[in-house]
Amino acid sequence: QVQLVESGGGLVQVGGSLRLSCAASGRTFIIYGMGWFRQAPGKEREFVAAINWSGGETYYADSMKGRFTISRDNGKNTVYLQMNMLKPEDTAVYYCAADRGGRGSGLEAHYDYWGQGTQVTVSS
Repeated sequence: QVQLVESGGGLVQVGGSLRLSCAASGRTFIIYGMGWFRQAPGKEREFVAAINWSGGETYYADSMKGRFTISRDNGKNTVYLQMNMLKPEDTAVYYCAADRGGRGSGLEAHYDYWGQGTQVTVSS
């Protein structure tokens, strides 16, 4: 069992930056692929970014490429999402998720554990 706790959300102006963190419990964090997803009001949850177990492979949704960066620190059992040049359409609850298969992917069905989410609001 893995517990995931997101932090770092908040209110930011258009063009600003935020760094989200996701801290995982347990000593097996290193084997998990990790992903970030988001859900805006009235919309379905969508893929944001993912990283494999080693950090050697990363994946991004097209609309986040060049603005968002996913990274991980296996020594701290933490995955990060650096978000730059934020837009109002980035407003959403952001969730991190863990994939026991170690891959990290854009598919929700590949993930076994989910955090509770952290709210990001971008004001214009």
